[in-house]
Amino acid sequence: MYVIVGLGNPGEKYDATRHNVGFETIDMLARRNNIEVKKLKHKALCGEGIIGNKKVMLVKPQTFMNLSGQSLLDIVQFYKIDPKNLIVIYDDIDIPPGSIRIRKKGSAGTHNGMRSIIYMIQTDQFPRIRVGVGKPEHGDLVNHVIGKFSKEEIPTMIDAIERSSEAVEMMVTDGIDLAMNRYNG
Repeated sequence: MYVIVGLGNPGEKYDATRHNVGFETIDMLARRNNIEVKKLKHKALCGEGIIGNKKVMLVKPQTFMNLSGQSLLDIVQFYKIDPKNLIVIYDDIDIPPGSIRIRKKGSAGTHNGMRSIIYMIQTDQFPRIRVGVGKPEHGDLVNHVIGKFSKEEIPTMIDAIERSSEAVEMMVTDGIDLAMNRYNG
């Protein structure tokens, strides 16, 4: 089974914010693959289904971003998930808005949600998709990431979320190398 996790913050206040592109990607994957993500377990909203011919669990941690690792540890231990079958999707301020980057493993960088996951599951050896949201030219970084996209940014971000969803599907059905070749860049 693949566990596909989109990072974000629960609650209407955070809907459609930069920090919630992981949640948005999970929602799109759910629509594309007819998977309901409604069951509350493991401190997350979860839904199980099939992508291609592989069993998947779509996950939206409800612990708030900086404690995402609590939910993931629960899932990884309960289902005995191999880290290679864990895919985490999250926002990244260090890449241009709308860009996506797929990696097989790596550090958390400046992302507190990823820091929490790596600390709790004690490995950084799992695939991830970083969705670029850009840095603010001026002002507070926190307000930037929990802020909404401008009208001009919305089409770019919808496209990025669609490409992230397609990349996840390809990672599950055809492997990460093919997905990296097709979607990185």
